[in-house]
Amino acid sequence: MPPGLLIAAPASGTGKTTLMLGLLRALTDRGLRVQPFKSGPDYIDPGFHQAASGQRSFNLDSWAMPEAVLGQMVQVAQGADLVLAEGSMGLFDGVARPGECGTGSSAEMAQMMGWPVVLILDASGQAQSAAAVAQGFARFQPGLDVAGVVLNRVASPRHEALLRAGMDKAGLPVLGVLPRRPDLEMPERHLGLVQASEHASIEAMMAEAGRFIAAHVDLDAVIAAARPTRAPKGTARALTPPGQRIALAKDAAFSFLYPHLVAGWRAAGAEILPFSPLADQPPPPSADICWLPGGYPELHAGTLAAAARFQAGLRDFATTRPVHGECGGYMAMGRALIDKAGTRHEMAGLLGLVTSYETRKMHLGYRHAKLHHPVIGLGHTAGLRGHEFHYSTILEQPDAPLATVLDANGAVVAETGSRRGLAHGTFFHLISEAT
Repeated sequence: MPPGLLIAAPASGTGKTTLMLGLLRALTDRGLRVQPFKSGPDYIDPGFHQAASGQRSFNLDSWAMPEAVLGQMVQVAQGADLVLAEGSMGLFDGVARPGECGTGSSAEMAQMMGWPVVLILDASGQAQSAAAVAQGFARFQPGLDVAGVVLNRVASPRHEALLRAGMDKAGLPVLGVLPRRPDLEMPERHLGLVQASEHASIEAMMAEAGRFIAAHVDLDAVIAAARPTRAPKGTARALTPPGQRIALAKDAAFSFLYPHLVAGWRAAGAEILPFSPLADQPPPPSADICWLPGGYPELHAGTLAAAARFQAGLRDFATTRPVHGECGGYMAMGRALIDKAGTRHEMAGLLGLVTSYETRKMHLGYRHAKLHHPVIGLGHTAGLRGHEFHYSTILEQPDAPLATVLDANGAVVAETGSRRGLAHGTFFHLISEAT
């Protein structure tokens, strides 16, 4: 397996994504084939990784995925020159209780795969003290290899000299020094970065990020720091597609679906039939299941409410074949969606669900679900592992619950999903089947 590194930080908002994207583009511009991954449950970053590198990026998650599945996932890196994985949140941040094979922390993933860590630090407002932070991160978890640091938001040559002096004392190589570049920070929305597909200037952004990182990071030292990827052993159970021909909603309102699921469905022989609810397209009638992913239905609620062909086609489809929705897709299957301005928009009405964005409340975390009934191609008692992240509030949910849902600590979650006839949905995004 090719050598790899994991890009991490002490916390979110430190510049990790800018470094990751810049490295992907700069190394790709050198002629290297770089395989990107995202550690943790994030359905937006992989799109930026692909835009920067030209390679499809996949999520790796030690809480939701068994080791055998992780080992199978990293096989896509065969033939690459280098692997770069982007961490999530802080390097050691995870849940308290392990899931399939761990707590979901980026440090855990780095050790499992044999990847040294490149730690990016926000050096604003400090000098030699940054070395104490870096040294603490390097020593906190025995066996974790911190290959070096990239210093971000460095104000001046004097500031850089003080930072380097501290890192020399700590014995940590400085792989790069980044001056402030607020114009390279990616615009955000309430669920994270605005999606790569929404940027008309995405190629220009990636090109500039590549030039910036190439000018301020020692690319040769970064390549030299990588170590061979150790793929976990074991035979992974084949992913069960929800159907042979899957009608998959895909547009600006419905785009949050983990890439490995679609790749796994295709590998298992399923055919994906994309359609756009925003373009008022109904699900293709030749499909045997319809899947509505999450996304931003609240930003397009008026368009969805006026999409008569889509809504009528979805209702007709659900009379004979299953329709499943995740988060935003689930809300679009409901009776109504109330936007942040308090305006009510009528949805497809396959379920009695009424949701509102008028009063925002964050729902975030891993989910373990036990289905009450066999749906979406899974068994009667199948366990599902996934992730929930939304700001909507349930006002009405009159239908039968779909599952018993627990958080990562084993506590019962009120968002159980619901079902009515052949229509069903959840607020969590599926990552894997539990073992």
